[in-house]
Amino acid sequence: MVPPSSSMDPSPPSWFTPKRLLIIFCVINMINYVDRGAIASNGVNGSSETCDDKGICKSGSGIQGEFDLTNFQDGLLSSAFMVGLLVASPIFASLAKSYNPFRLIGVGLSVWTLSVAGCASAFSFWFIAICRMLVGVGEASFISLAAPFIDDNAPVSQKTAWLAMFYMCIPTGIAVGYVYGGYVGGHFHWRYAFWGEALLMLPFAVFGFLVKPLQLKGFSPVESKKALASVETVSSVTDVADSKASKLDGRMLVGGDGIIGDKLSKTSKSESIHNILNQLSRFAKDVKVLLVDKVYVVNVFGYIAYNFVIGAYSYWGPKAGYNIYHMKSADMLFGGVTIVCGILGTISGGFILDRMGATISNAFILLSGATFLGAISCFSAFCLRSLYGFIVLFAVGELLVFATQAPVNYVCLHCVRPSLRPLSMAISTVSIHIFGDVPSSPLVGILQDHINNWRDTALILTSILFLAAGIWFIGVFLHAVDKSNDGSQPVSTPRITSRKPLLDGNVDESLCEV
Repeated sequence: MVPPSSSMDPSPPSWFTPKRLLIIFCVINMINYVDRGAIASNGVNGSSETCDDKGICKSGSGIQGEFDLTNFQDGLLSSAFMVGLLVASPIFASLAKSYNPFRLIGVGLSVWTLSVAGCASAFSFWFIAICRMLVGVGEASFISLAAPFIDDNAPVSQKTAWLAMFYMCIPTGIAVGYVYGGYVGGHFHWRYAFWGEALLMLPFAVFGFLVKPLQLKGFSPVESKKALASVETVSSVTDVADSKASKLDGRMLVGGDGIIGDKLSKTSKSESIHNILNQLSRFAKDVKVLLVDKVYVVNVFGYIAYNFVIGAYSYWGPKAGYNIYHMKSADMLFGGVTIVCGILGTISGGFILDRMGATISNAFILLSGATFLGAISCFSAFCLRSLYGFIVLFAVGELLVFATQAPVNYVCLHCVRPSLRPLSMAISTVSIHIFGDVPSSPLVGILQDHINNWRDTALILTSILFLAAGIWFIGVFLHAVDKSNDGSQPVSTPRITSRKPLLDGNVDESLCEV
């Protein structure tokens, strides 16, 4: 018989309310980006040894000083993290069709915690580079799967606003990371900053394993998939037995449990190979669906150009500000401006789109307009000689630029059907990093090493925001359909067919129930 419907659509766990889920995910996201900000801070990242014309040398500090890194090697630490993130993101998105997505988040957070602790214990450049890569692997599960959970549980009229609250933690977390890293690195040691992050994340990693998990829209519960596997395995063995019987004029010559066990073993191996091939084939088909979707592709291309700039800003910003305007506390200043503008800009972007009407076309209008105006403001800021003029214009620019966070992810979630949302977020994450901030940090380092002028470097970098605005403006003219409610049936449901028992009158009751 078919399992009860309650097992196919389990009730929410006792700990769950939509607002509680949002708060938990926001805190986790905040910790993730505190780590990114901390490693970019002058307190943790530090500086290399410098010598003046008289031969008087000043010892280095932080990671760069302790391991004697060039700017290029220093930039590679950021890129190593992104490599781990981009490799693991599509893997976790694909695994979500076979394993509970909430449990996968728990696995990722555990890897993240252990890897950050490894950074605190690093003894060489290559060791900390590997640990940073594993931190990216750990974050990949959360980046790919958290937003679809929020989109499922947010009120219909506030979906973009809820996404804005979640993505508000990106600039806020980076800014807090600047301040946190600068304070801990300056007053204690850069290693203590990583130990603190690991301790903060540990309870959430444990939480992901101990509580009853949630289910995503468009995905069937794991229990039903296990039932499907059992049905298909039993059916395969039954077919073999029936075939043997027919060849022997109805006489069943099954020689005991040994032969049945051998059949089950062989069938299990063939089923495993078949399932792997099916998953690879399904993954390739899903990726193809995304790549031929013009709306999705335009959105991601604009996001790549945008993230190229933002990634380099977050990594080199404090150091550029210190050198251009001789800021005594660049970490604190950049952190403070980014906290205020990140919170106001990200939340404003979400609420404005909800007020405009949360549609894909309106999202592109907001993306292109905010990015263009933000680019003008940031570019003008770096042209000024006055520190106070720079702060005002750069704050306005950040306010506008961060207004894009909710709309760009809204498009990623709503231009595809529900079952493709994790993969949509994963491919978006992979793309914006492999073509965006993975190359931007070391490339900006190389550019600065070549021209040795932080102001010119910052102006060249900022000009790429105009490209992002132009790409998103193309999306305004595309025919866009909201597919968030299309194909909402589970990815796979048990396919029950009529089967004869293996041995008449001697069938395990549990198999009959299946």
